[in-house]
Amino acid sequence: MAKEDKTGKFEFKTKDMVRERVIHKVLERQVAEYGNREFLYFKDEKFGYRDLDQYSNKIACGFQKLGISKGNKVAIMLNNCPEFIFLLFGLSKLGAIEVPINTAHKGDLLIYMLDQSDSRVLVMDSEFLERVEPVLHALPKLETLVILGSEKMPNLPKSTISWSQIIDNNGAYEAVEVLWSDPYCILYTSGTTGPSKGVMSPQNFAIRMGEICWEAAEYNIDDCLYTALPLFHGNAQQLSLIPALMSGARMALAERFSAGKFWDDIRRYGCTEANTVGGIIPILYKADPKPNDADNPLRVMLTAAAPKDIWESFEKRFEVTLVEIYGMTEIGLPLMSNIRERKAGSCGKPRYCDVRVVDENRRDVGPHTVGELLVRPRKDYAMLLEYYNMPDKTVEAWRDLWFYTGDYFYYDEDGYFYFVDRKKDALRRRGENISSYEVEKVVNSHPSVLESTAVAVKSPLGEDEVMICLVLKQGHTLLPEELIAYCEDRMAYFMVPRYVRFMDAFPKTPTERVQKHKLREEGITSDTWDREAAGYKLKR
Repeated sequence: MAKEDKTGKFEFKTKDMVRERVIHKVLERQVAEYGNREFLYFKDEKFGYRDLDQYSNKIACGFQKLGISKGNKVAIMLNNCPEFIFLLFGLSKLGAIEVPINTAHKGDLLIYMLDQSDSRVLVMDSEFLERVEPVLHALPKLETLVILGSEKMPNLPKSTISWSQIIDNNGAYEAVEVLWSDPYCILYTSGTTGPSKGVMSPQNFAIRMGEICWEAAEYNIDDCLYTALPLFHGNAQQLSLIPALMSGARMALAERFSAGKFWDDIRRYGCTEANTVGGIIPILYKADPKPNDADNPLRVMLTAAAPKDIWESFEKRFEVTLVEIYGMTEIGLPLMSNIRERKAGSCGKPRYCDVRVVDENRRDVGPHTVGELLVRPRKDYAMLLEYYNMPDKTVEAWRDLWFYTGDYFYYDEDGYFYFVDRKKDALRRRGENISSYEVEKVVNSHPSVLESTAVAVKSPLGEDEVMICLVLKQGHTLLPEELIAYCEDRMAYFMVPRYVRFMDAFPKTPTERVQKHKLREEGITSDTWDREAAGYKLKR
């Protein structure tokens, strides 16, 4: 059996480790330790550890009655809500695999993710029916829709069942053996040079992420972790939910990030930690200073890409410690600071893996020399198992027994690492990863467009804005507003370009590859149209 040492950290006997390092087993352990002590806050609702366990039992029972068994895929298209968390643990008890879907997706990309993942069931908020219904004809593998938020079931070409029907049972389900090596989720990446890839991760990956965050921020049972990040991303699940559970702490979940509500939520729930990404730090910093800025219970903020120039003044103004991280869906957090060992502007040091920085010939480089970051785990089942149904992409990512991140870094004499830029053509806008391939695919489908290329433009809030450069077919005309309206109907709102630049031709290599680096260097030119400056408002 698992036992707890004096520091509160988990230790496992070797023979039991393969069974104990799974997320629902950690929950069951905490119920035995803390009973129904408060764990989750959402709006005015409160749930204890035992509540979470009992709800997840009902979900396991309900889905088992639907025919869901170990290894089956269940897609989730829900806004942040307690039911999402109950579902994660309920599926884990069956050994089923969650497939979180970004709630903004629609059309071809939604079809692709549901089909490519082999999802048999889709759990969704009723508000997304207008997006899901038009694509059901293209999803022969999808058998059932479980609908949250409505008791009246629509007439669809698939079996439908309400959420209340799923959990209308006594919670008795047939136990399933789930091991640390078993997959528990498929999370889709942005797909930088082709279709999005489904990252299949093992149970132990989530546990390892929980341990790393727990140790870096030194959580304890008096802490309350706050996240406003979406549960359909790995960040909120692996860097907030799991470490809160493992450390015996509490968790406050917001529907979405709001700069106006952030500090009110922190004070309301007594949060001592907040998980943030991307532009959140500068957004909070740019708000007008208030006399009570430092009057908050936060002691630590887990963050990525916190601007170096405001680091110290942010900490002083809000009396909080920033802990910087670097991570990827595939490999977790290979680089991380902690509350006792930090440098402004640095992602920290390797914590649970080996890393290298190499040049274009795969030769190691020295301090202050930019190269690509390579990563290799030190422990079993601590990174992705594979790109689901993409063996060629799995082999491509792992070369010479190293995972190639595609990101440029350098390190200093003290062993601290610094992110420089993305080698890939991915973009990141306000916490969302965006595939240039997916943006270009939609734009290129317009009847007036000959070719297009999407590039990142630096945002004043940090991260990127999306610029689409395009060449029109001869004799065709197209207004920027017409293009944006076309994109709105075919892609998630956060993918819709802010900047539109019409060009006669793209700079290309002799092999006809677009030289995106030249377009990025040119940036916003005098002939670039700005959606926000033009007053164009996106629909959500």
